[in-house]
Amino acid sequence: MTDLDPDTLDAEDAKLVTLARSVRARNGAAEGAAVRDLDGRTYNASTVALPSLKLSALQAAIAAAVSSGAEGIEAAAVVTGESAVDAASLAAVRDLSPSAPVLLADASGEFRKRV
Repeated sequence: MTDLDPDTLDAEDAKLVTLARSVRARNGAAEGAAVRDLDGRTYNASTVALPSLKLSALQAAIAAAVSSGAEGIEAAAVVTGESAVDAASLAAVRDLSPSAPVLLADASGEFRKRV
């Protein structure tokens, strides 16, 4: 993907933000995330907060992609009330695809920035 304007999203990246926003709302979670693998398949997840297991939404989405056979991702999106994507979540993305962009959007789904 070539970004002419870093403040706008193409249709495929906007879809990731929509998926992340919908899973967050559906589950009433702190965060929602979605990733697109190298074959164009998408995976979404919300924050997991169990007594014995804690995953950010992005970690959970990456885990879903990897457990489904994804060998890399093209892009990821996180919808959150936070102002940044946490370091552990970014590390999970970088483990799989060092140059994949991570799109950050606020709770309303408004795109904030590319990480």
